[in-house]
Amino acid sequence: MKGKAAKSRKAPAVWIIAVSLSLVTLAGYLSGAFDYAEYKLYDLRINLFAAAAPPSDEIVVILIDQDSIDWAQKNRGWSWPWPRKAYGEIVDYLNLGNAKSIAFDMIFSEPSVHGAEDDAAFARSSNNFGRVVQTVFFSSQTGTDTSWPAGPDKPFFNPENFESILGNYDLANRKGQAKAQFPIPSLRNSAGAIGNITGIADSDGIFRRSDLFVVFDGKASPGLSSASLLLDGYSRDLRYDPQKKEIRWGDYPVPVDKNGRCLLRFRGPLDVYHPYWAWQVLESSEAAALGKEPLLFPEDFDGKYVFFGVYAAGLFDIVSTPVSSVYPGVGMHITLLDNFLKRDFIRESHAAINIILVIAPVFLIVLLVLFSNRIPLIVGGTALVFVLLAGLGLGTFRLAGLWVPLAAPLTAAALAFIITTVYSYATEGHQKRFIKSAFSRYLAPSVIEQILADPSMLNLGGEKRNMTAIFTDIQRFSSISEALQKEYEDNGPKMLVNLLNLYLTKMSDIVLDLGGTIDKYEGDAIIAFFGAPVWTAEHASLACRSAVKMKQCEKELVKEVMDPGGPFYKPLNSLIEKGVIRAGRPLYTRLGINSGPMVVGNMGTPKKMDYTIMGNAVNLAARLEGVNKQYNTSGILISEYTKEKIGADFIVRPLSRVRVVGISTPLRLYELLGLKEELPGDTLDMVSSWENGLKAYEEMDFSGAKHIFSAIHRKDENDGTAKLYIERCDKHTASPPPPEKWDEGVDNLTEK
Repeated sequence: MKGKAAKSRKAPAVWIIAVSLSLVTLAGYLSGAFDYAEYKLYDLRINLFAAAAPPSDEIVVILIDQDSIDWAQKNRGWSWPWPRKAYGEIVDYLNLGNAKSIAFDMIFSEPSVHGAEDDAAFARSSNNFGRVVQTVFFSSQTGTDTSWPAGPDKPFFNPENFESILGNYDLANRKGQAKAQFPIPSLRNSAGAIGNITGIADSDGIFRRSDLFVVFDGKASPGLSSASLLLDGYSRDLRYDPQKKEIRWGDYPVPVDKNGRCLLRFRGPLDVYHPYWAWQVLESSEAAALGKEPLLFPEDFDGKYVFFGVYAAGLFDIVSTPVSSVYPGVGMHITLLDNFLKRDFIRESHAAINIILVIAPVFLIVLLVLFSNRIPLIVGGTALVFVLLAGLGLGTFRLAGLWVPLAAPLTAAALAFIITTVYSYATEGHQKRFIKSAFSRYLAPSVIEQILADPSMLNLGGEKRNMTAIFTDIQRFSSISEALQKEYEDNGPKMLVNLLNLYLTKMSDIVLDLGGTIDKYEGDAIIAFFGAPVWTAEHASLACRSAVKMKQCEKELVKEVMDPGGPFYKPLNSLIEKGVIRAGRPLYTRLGINSGPMVVGNMGTPKKMDYTIMGNAVNLAARLEGVNKQYNTSGILISEYTKEKIGADFIVRPLSRVRVVGISTPLRLYELLGLKEELPGDTLDMVSSWENGLKAYEEMDFSGAKHIFSAIHRKDENDGTAKLYIERCDKHTASPPPPEKWDEGVDNLTEK
């Protein structure tokens, strides 16, 4: 009954939050508030899938680059700008190859500086070919013509049923009093078609769309690519279907946006079309005229739509597109023709679909947050909604060329999660805050969060998983404890507790900050583990990183407790003078670390339980802590199982293999020296030498091993491990062990 009542109280909240948020987001979407973000997500999709489909093999690009300019200067004596006969020569060569058309993305609006005959040569070549597209540029700032000039008839489109959107094409409406910059009469008249290169960017300055035509002086002037198709015999008739938002051109429907513009599917940088360079065509033309084999054969252009442009620095126009912020303008026209030939323009999704995509995630997330008490389910479900939205947007774009909006749906979903979570926290968070406060002193924050998400964790039970356990202990702390209590009878216990709490707090914080869990404290010892309750594949690395940080913290702690003005200086210094503890290391920590399968869970009784670990792998970690003193290590000993998992971020040196009680197979021990990035550069050299020495030792070359260990010890007299192996070498040299009993120097650890 209580559950039903709670659900009935939440129902109005669902409707209020979901409906309000849906209306607000839809209003923002319809008003264009998400346009900028949506454009960027559109660009992301374009770039992700630009290379998914190869460009049309019917398109050829010829470009004038700096090499072409240099070649012409050297071989033809042409300075820039080139004489018009150069372009005529190129047109003649394409004519030999029976190209479908050649569109010049260059405006020859002024007579040639080389004289009228130069223009006439270009015009004759254009007239002979018959399929040259010259360029006109419309603008409100530049140009002198305000009407279409008289002359031979050029192909224009005959748009039908465009009444609702024709104003979007009319330059007088779109740019004010439009002016035009036409080619000179001889080139204009000899061209098969005149194509415009007028474009308009989206609100963020990026060019993503192009027009099949624009209206100037009442004439539907085709674009550069459309003009190329008209010269190839495509129909001049266009019919607009406002229901489908597409232009019917012959048998092919061209999808357009609400303004009648084509969304372009860019293939990538212009280089994907493998352009030819103008010098190659000119050199080929020259070779063919002399009867030599050309670089490019005329047949290479057979049946191709050719675009000619400039690609030399400082000479070509650039635009910002989804694939490049410095994209050659001619690429816009090439891409439109490519999309037409490949029949893969981008299409916008239907308005009804867009509305559903805004509303549905809002309701799903609001219901999920308000009616679920499991944090993993809420977070996982919300993440799934985001993944599904992203997958839908990417999948439909890749498979169907459909532009489904993502910015508004993703924003709506995020707001739904945030607002509903805040509402839930304000109305239901009191109980959770109480639980968190009650257990925060005893459990790691990660454990508390899991209990809040799933109260069933408080039940008895456990699971087996691969983790890493870490055991710590302060060297001779029992002696410190006894000495303090004996010398300071009244204040000794308090002083001992304060010292221990200071140490445990600093060391425990390191474990918790790195995502570990404190299992328990046994006097001065800390038992902790990594990999539960929150699983991480980096459990071994995190445990080793915490051990390194503990040893670093130990140095700072020693400075603090040995401060002459502090409360611990006098008693600890007294113990140093009496030889109870060593100077410089009154709090010396030994750590043992092992990775492997462990049982973890809440264990105990229903009234008293601990979240703890157990198993042989745990016992081995405890054993390794004590084994540190047998090998005189610097304080951290790890097993080969842990070493295999920590990667190359740490520097370790191998020690002897050992055989522990109950396990016949020996395992290798390693001394963890520290993080590679924090140790001196010669540490790796030392470890390399050490490995050679250990190898010699295990092969019973005790003299050679001692020589290496001695060299290491001379460089660092505090290296107790090197000193230990020197003593072992001396012992075995004096009394060599029988080879059949040597067992490669395996040490048997008989103590538990």
